[in-house]
Amino acid sequence: MRIWVDLTNSPHVLVMRPVIANLRARGHDVQVTARDFAQTLGLLERFGIEHTAIGHHRGAGLRAKAGGLLARSLALARWARGRRFELALGHGSNDITVAAALLRIPSATTFDYEWATVQHNVNCRLARAVVVPDAIPPERLYRYGARGKLRAYPGLKEEYYLADFEPDAAVLDELGLDRAEPIAVVRTAPEVSLYHRFENDLFGQVLERLRGSQTVVLPRTAAQRAALLDRGGLIVPERAVDAQSLVAYADLVVSAGGTMNREAVALGTPVYTLFEGRLGAVDERLIAEGRLRQLGSADQVEVVKRSTDERSGEPRIRRDPALMTDLLLSAAIPRR
Repeated sequence: MRIWVDLTNSPHVLVMRPVIANLRARGHDVQVTARDFAQTLGLLERFGIEHTAIGHHRGAGLRAKAGGLLARSLALARWARGRRFELALGHGSNDITVAAALLRIPSATTFDYEWATVQHNVNCRLARAVVVPDAIPPERLYRYGARGKLRAYPGLKEEYYLADFEPDAAVLDELGLDRAEPIAVVRTAPEVSLYHRFENDLFGQVLERLRGSQTVVLPRTAAQRAALLDRGGLIVPERAVDAQSLVAYADLVVSAGGTMNREAVALGTPVYTLFEGRLGAVDERLIAEGRLRQLGSADQVEVVKRSTDERSGEPRIRRDPALMTDLLLSAAIPRR
């Protein structure tokens, strides 16, 4: 089968990497397109995934996003026309679901945060299969047009794409970190996301509290990186790094996004969330289980070196990415 995968943001590369590998191992012809945004292209290069770069992020406003969706979807459709794709896959990518609909290619989408209303009103209505974690109550997705399309998987998506992952200490040397001293990792907010529209004063307070220590801050955009460098006293990588290994070796993670929070949970690293949007069902469950903590004050942040016993802790949950692949492939089966 000829399968098209589109990636529009950094986490999508992580999620779809084992799916792409699994599809190719089964003999499918997989071609990848990607948007030039955040570390998407850098991660594809780091993982050695061949791709065609098409389009870039158009800005944070609703009008800019709508224009970007239209322009990039049409560009994708022009690129894909005549390539005889039989299935299109994306992780929350509206662009590919629109382009696939224009070309009458069946598509599947996957995501793990249910309150991105604008996004899901597009991709859930156009996709044939909607792949989500079983933590999300189905009725939360019906209003997007997902009824009859849902394919649920157990656990966290991070437990699937990190199944074959083992941390590499080379990232510590790359960043000049002393592994004998406490290490904190901070992830900035997705400022351009429609569901995360707040200036986070608490985030700035956390940075000030951690400034001068071994704190690595991972920005999403060039503008964020420039602002962090102006602040000083923080380690800000110049390019995409092995963030999963960094999280695994860290003693604390503080993230204003979602994926890195759940990576820390999956890898057993203590983590605080600074997310200011409406909590999704996945994070609600993790907080209830005590695996993810909400940060109410910068004073709560204490970076203490974890002991060997603390690091060994509970064994990691590793899930087979073949299940995720099967659920996405279900979109290729005609509906009765």
